Amino acid sequence: MKPQIPAHVAPADADARKAVKPVICYPVDSLQAPDLELYQAARATAQKVDEVLIPARDARTFSVPAGQFFRISSVEGPQVGDLNLWNADDLSERFYSGKTRALHGTHLSVSDRMWTSFPAMRPMATIIDDTLDWYGFDEFGGSVHDVIGTRCDPYTNNLLSGGQYHHCCHSNLTRALADHLGCSLDAAQPHVHDVLNVFMCTGFTRDTGQYFMKASPVRPGDYLEFFAEINLLGALSACPGGDCSDEHSSDSAACHPLLVEVFAPQDGALGDWQSPPVNGYDQSHGR
Repeated sequence: MKPQIPAHVAPADADARKAVKPVICYPVDSLQAPDLELYQAARATAQKVDEVLIPARDARTFSVPAGQFFRISSVEGPQVGDLNLWNADDLSERFYSGKTRALHGTHLSVSDRMWTSFPAMRPMATIIDDTLDWYGFDEFGGSVHDVIGTRCDPYTNNLLSGGQYHHCCHSNLTRALADHLGCSLDAAQPHVHDVLNVFMCTGFTRDTGQYFMKASPVRPGDYLEFFAEINLLGALSACPGGDCSDEHSSDSAACHPLLVEVFAPQDGALGDWQSPPVNGYDQSHGR
């Protein structure tokens, strides 16, 4: 039983306070827009150089040099994936979902960028193609490819349901990274971070403000494609929730593999493009 919360009387000007128009916290007009024409022209010249199949309810790592492309595809059935990205040369620089959300919104699509953590804070990957861009936002406020969910994990599962379930995306990503690095799970786990929920359809309920999921619209052949702005190490988990239409982190949901493909453009196709430098803040913090 929930504790009774005392009701408080609204002030006389409550409606006026609610009617105040919102202000965008981080206007992005001053950000340099990605050169999508350049990226897409270079992509047209690219040849596949690698692929990694992500087994259902598990995760694998993959590498993408700066200036190459990678695609995440649904290949057998509706399936969502949890994506971690790191600077391949320095794992302390990793995807910063919170700042990406603040700059681009709750769900990502073409021309949006995935940003790295402090102090580097620079673009690490740019979305250049999305076969689900038709979905937009539905009547419930749901959309795809969110940066609001943290990843399913065994700690929250234990808290809410009890038990020791080991194929949550957090554990999947931890195992995959430990295998790639040849290190212990304890050493790998701190590097696992909040994800881009690829293909997942999510939003917030309008009455209670709770994070919700619903059946992903993804079908075999759908994909999300990225341009690597820096040398990337990625890890992708094929979520044990399948298409997240019903259950989260279980062995009963229908689950399918995901495919990661890496493509290298022809020499010279990117012209004088250069990997973005680290953030220019001097890190003096007022001292």
